[in-house]
Amino acid sequence: MKIFAVPAFLLAFTGCQPAEPATTAPSAPPNVLLIVIDDQGYADFSPFSNYSGEAKTTNMARLAKSGTVYTQAYVTAPVCSPSRVGLLTGKNQFRWDKPASWGPGLPDSVRTIAEYLRDAGYATARIGKNDLGRNFHTQFDEREYPLQHGYDEFLGFNAHAHDYWLMSAAIRDRTPDPSGTSAVLGPLLHNEGERSYEEGYLTDILTDEAIDYVGKDRGDQPFFLTLGYSSVHHLIHEVPRRYLDQYDVPAIPNYDPADSLAYGKHSAGSYAAYYDKYSRLGAISEEPLRKYYLANIHCLDDNIGRLLNALKEGGLDRNTMVILVSDNGGSPLTGADNAPLAGGKYSLWEGGIRVPLAVSWPGHFKAEGREDRPVSTLDILPTVLDAANISPDDPTLDGRLLTAPDPERAFIWKWQNTWAIRQGDYKLTNSDENHWKSRPSNQYIAPISDTLTLKLFNVATDPAERNDLAAEYPDKVNTLRQVHSEWMRENQNKY
Repeated sequence: MKIFAVPAFLLAFTGCQPAEPATTAPSAPPNVLLIVIDDQGYADFSPFSNYSGEAKTTNMARLAKSGTVYTQAYVTAPVCSPSRVGLLTGKNQFRWDKPASWGPGLPDSVRTIAEYLRDAGYATARIGKNDLGRNFHTQFDEREYPLQHGYDEFLGFNAHAHDYWLMSAAIRDRTPDPSGTSAVLGPLLHNEGERSYEEGYLTDILTDEAIDYVGKDRGDQPFFLTLGYSSVHHLIHEVPRRYLDQYDVPAIPNYDPADSLAYGKHSAGSYAAYYDKYSRLGAISEEPLRKYYLANIHCLDDNIGRLLNALKEGGLDRNTMVILVSDNGGSPLTGADNAPLAGGKYSLWEGGIRVPLAVSWPGHFKAEGREDRPVSTLDILPTVLDAANISPDDPTLDGRLLTAPDPERAFIWKWQNTWAIRQGDYKLTNSDENHWKSRPSNQYIAPISDTLTLKLFNVATDPAERNDLAAEYPDKVNTLRQVHSEWMRENQNKY
């Protein structure tokens, strides 16, 4: 793997300026801390002008003060597994996952950001959620396991979610289905083993481990840490008492396999039945649901503050690139607020794919900066590699530099039987409305259509996608449809 200084003729494209003559040795590569939040609402991020005013994100906003926020940042899919694969690889995951499914996996031929950085001399670790859609739970020898795609160390879980409280071997051994649902309970995976916790709260534990990791003495070796929180994913009500009290909501008893009839008929102590009961409106009513969400994100924000404090106290804040991003739009089933965007997680409406993003690296990203041109989480990989003076040598990367957004760039999506393209101010999509088995929360803004018809929006002036312009601009519809079709024909299924 080559490590090199960016040539002067490329500086116009990177948005950087040479601080010293070209004969000077390149500066030390930065540490990189990538914080991935789960299902954060677009309006639940205080640096944005559309901030709802309810979610406490004071510490997340510190990154906006020291760095730049991106108000039109997109993910590659409206659910966690494929979105995280896109972020990790800098490539649209439907290049190789033709069905554009929940489980794209990770081909051997597709390199990850962790592999690039490790090969360039970085220490690499992943703490928290690992979810690439395949080979959940253990599967230590599979490509999707962190140790098999570039991470030296891993502590966390392989699933869509993990219980926030139940992380002991004892509860795992008493549960008939500890890993039989979209969420798991029991010990966290640690490298090629596991680590049992008899007590503690998952968000606190992940932060403690992250603080320990960044505080290690590595000499001049930089680190890359991916911290994948499960907050604010279900189970949204599982929050420490001190936060529940602040939002005046009661604690709900944790899962107990002895309560064989408490979670529904014939559940036989099933954790899946408990998870299903409390991951939708019904057992939790409308008003408390939003309050549980606010309590959960408040706890998360405090933990992010602890980690940022540790960086500062250790003198690491000046040369650490900190990236904070949500994996997809806020969930309609947790009380997340995506206003003014319609839809949410599970759909290609703006509420499902436009997310909070902030990047801080003092002296390199503008302090208190705001970027309103569209960018993608695909851009994180090339931006980090550029900062570390690494050449990816891969012409099939879909990501570009966050420092040089292109307002005419084409953004392409495919999600199951729906698709979308945005180029310039216009977005064309056939997205329909998700037909919920249960009622979404009051924060959810329903899209204007529930059919797979083509719809055209000017998302610069109409981010809520309320005014369908397809009949008015048929030439724009045809142009965007052709660009999308050509991209899919040229790039899909090449792996």
